[in-house]
Amino acid sequence: MTFNHNKPKPILDPETLLNAYASGYFPMADSREGELGWYSPDPRAIIPLDTFHVPRSLSLVIKKLPFELRINTAFEEVMRECAEREETWISEQIIASYVFLFRLGYAHSVECWKEERLCGGLYGVALGGAFFGESMFSRERDASKIALVHLVELLRTRGFELLDTQFTTAHLERFGAIEIPRREYLKRLKLAIVKPCKFVGPVPDTTLPIHLR
Repeated sequence: MTFNHNKPKPILDPETLLNAYASGYFPMADSREGELGWYSPDPRAIIPLDTFHVPRSLSLVIKKLPFELRINTAFEEVMRECAEREETWISEQIIASYVFLFRLGYAHSVECWKEERLCGGLYGVALGGAFFGESMFSRERDASKIALVHLVELLRTRGFELLDTQFTTAHLERFGAIEIPRREYLKRLKLAIVKPCKFVGPVPDTTLPIHLR
């Protein structure tokens, strides 16, 4: 990482951060200076949960159960792995802010483990019935993809309505990611965040399709 750690910046106030998400904004840090900016892209990328597509080749891999799936057991480690690249928007200020949000129960990680080694995963923020995917990483083939598949299974099971990916990539388009106008995104966001959904915790009369621990 290329950030200057000699002058640590204060964490983002959780209320400010959550209000930003509820308004369609998210923060990113400049990869050189670490200065924070707020973004609300138009168009906005989402993965519709009802049309999420798992490529056949990946389905075959998943059936072999190559990883143990865990939720929220290594949140900060997932963030730091996501930041471990030549240029990253995940500064120390961003990490500290989201770790605090995690401790408050709003930020979450989905993790792929093998023999007690973290092999891949993703993290994001849950607010009502919306999940804002932030970043993902892989240390083994298909680990981040499998984490995404299990994230969608969890969101569906728990009644979430919106999976925001902010921007789209060819990788995400394979799973059904689309871009929609910002105006349309804000309409969906307004409806989603008022839903009383839980990312973790008991779900009455429902068996989750993944192993939570």
